[in-house]
Amino acid sequence: MKEIILIKNGELALKGLNRNTFEDILIKNMKKRLCDLGKFEYTKSQSTIMVDPIDDNIDLDDAVERLSKVFGIAALSRACVCEKDFNIIKTTAEEYLQEQLEDASTFKVEAKRSDKKFPMKSPEICREMGGYLLSKFHNLKVDVHNPDIIVTIEVREKYAFVRGNNIKGAGGMPTGTSGRAGILISGGIDSPVAAYMMAKRGIELCAIHFASPPYTSELAEIKVMDLLKKVAKYSGVITTYVVEFTKIQEAIRDLCPEEYFTIIMRRIMMMISEKIAKTQNCSALITGESVGQVASQTMLALACTDCAVHMPVFRPCIGMDKEEIIAVSRKIDTFETSIQPYEDCCTVFTPKHPKTKPHLDDVIRAESNIKNLDTLMDDAINNAKKVIIR
Repeated sequence: MKEIILIKNGELALKGLNRNTFEDILIKNMKKRLCDLGKFEYTKSQSTIMVDPIDDNIDLDDAVERLSKVFGIAALSRACVCEKDFNIIKTTAEEYLQEQLEDASTFKVEAKRSDKKFPMKSPEICREMGGYLLSKFHNLKVDVHNPDIIVTIEVREKYAFVRGNNIKGAGGMPTGTSGRAGILISGGIDSPVAAYMMAKRGIELCAIHFASPPYTSELAEIKVMDLLKKVAKYSGVITTYVVEFTKIQEAIRDLCPEEYFTIIMRRIMMMISEKIAKTQNCSALITGESVGQVASQTMLALACTDCAVHMPVFRPCIGMDKEEIIAVSRKIDTFETSIQPYEDCCTVFTPKHPKTKPHLDDVIRAESNIKNLDTLMDDAINNAKKVIIR
């Protein structure tokens, strides 16, 4: 039996004259995700993209698993291709979906007839197919409201397709359709979730990670790379910069009032990230901050942080509580990695009594104690390690 994968667009169906551009980017992302599995042919047709394997030995299970994580796909399914003869369509449905139909208790049939020359209309296809399957599978009953399996028949211009239940896709918009942004990535739970959520809106990611050896270990950096690999399964390639932050943190410790350590550190991280992001054609920064979660994430502290840069700062987790963020991290398989006990640089030199209601003038005055800050930042950027995460 000839099998293909049918891709159902989600939000792309709502696009107007530029819809083809979005679909072309989606197909480009799909090609990248499947390139090492073999050759596929991609055909656009009526809010559906048909992915046809050219090589006989392609692992379609693996292909479906990969495509289910591609943003821009609302749903997908494996389908069997057959001739547009109803007798052939009936036997194809019986054979192709046999295992699923034997395991089900209830079913319904849906039909889509794009080829209006086909002699049977959609209601007739549903009625005749339903009767045929009931005669072959005595375990089945019809349930049009909540069936275990939906048998779908699509009659198109050249062929007919038979398929079972849809597989839920990743949704969102194709990566790369909304520009690029820099994600400040730590080893915690929040920032990988923020990266995933913004990539889902079509943003291509560039990651910036701050390390402070010897206060942070190499294992902490490996942990972050592992997190980014999990995010990259959804977002695609992530260009990553690892910035050594030790000298700057030591300068903050030695020259700034203790209660301002965290807010000044966050501001300098944002300044460095903005400079790196601009070299990568990014238009915004992304962080995993949530209002009130820690002392540096009060409204006044966040306002002081934002004033350090001129780019927009996106915070997709801003109104979420910890349990909601954890739920997303479990969904994208980053939670267990995030809770590994390797400290990141945000925990270095943490003040005992951080300022929760800082005033910008006071923060800038305290920050000005670091006389060679521009030089320290330039050195950190020039020595940053570049890693490509796939």
